[in-house]
Amino acid sequence: MNSVQPFILVVEDEEALATLLHYNLDKEGYRVELCADGEEALIRIDEKLPDLVILDWMLPSVSGIEVCRRLRQRSVSRNLPIIMLTARTEESDRVRGLDTGADDYIVKPFLMSELAARVRAVLRRLRPGLAEDQVRQGDIVVDRSAHRVRRGGRDIHLGPTEFRLLDYFMQHPGRVFSREQLLNAVWGSDVYVEIRTVDVHIGRLRRALAGQEGPDPIRTVRSAGYALDL
Repeated sequence: MNSVQPFILVVEDEEALATLLHYNLDKEGYRVELCADGEEALIRIDEKLPDLVILDWMLPSVSGIEVCRRLRQRSVSRNLPIIMLTARTEESDRVRGLDTGADDYIVKPFLMSELAARVRAVLRRLRPGLAEDQVRQGDIVVDRSAHRVRRGGRDIHLGPTEFRLLDYFMQHPGRVFSREQLLNAVWGSDVYVEIRTVDVHIGRLRRALAGQEGPDPIRTVRSAGYALDL
């Protein structure tokens, strides 16, 4: 696993299985959070977009199928990788799950090694930037292993926070993130940081990326947030 930890949200109401999933995925090097019902999962995804969701079919309040359907209707989560877990073995159920928008489908009971392999495969296919030490968007290259950034062949010197900000933007080019979403993704939801801190670090990142290589790649969206456009 490379230095950037993909964030996986596990939506599973069976406590023993949820704990087992958390333990095994954490051991694989992922950052993992748990939700026990569909409604909670939808709220959490609004707050902080994961890199992949492991979603149980049978959930209290809102079913996994319905959660999947709603996520596919929202622009921010339309392409969010989803693996569904279910005890249903009928072919028609599998087809329904995939038709609703799931990217993969695993029938219970399953081996943790199989789940880990499926997670790796889905992330490689849908989030290739998370599987690589070097990510390129336009004329910007981020090398995670060397903690180095280049734009148009020029070395860019960034502080740790600006580096994490840029790396997060590079994983989601063109997507607009609110200041709250950036705080959660880059600083973490358990750290108290004032909202205007985001603006300060965005300003530093902009100045560092400035030069003769082209226009400012960071777009400010009035009343919404920021996006990386290249």
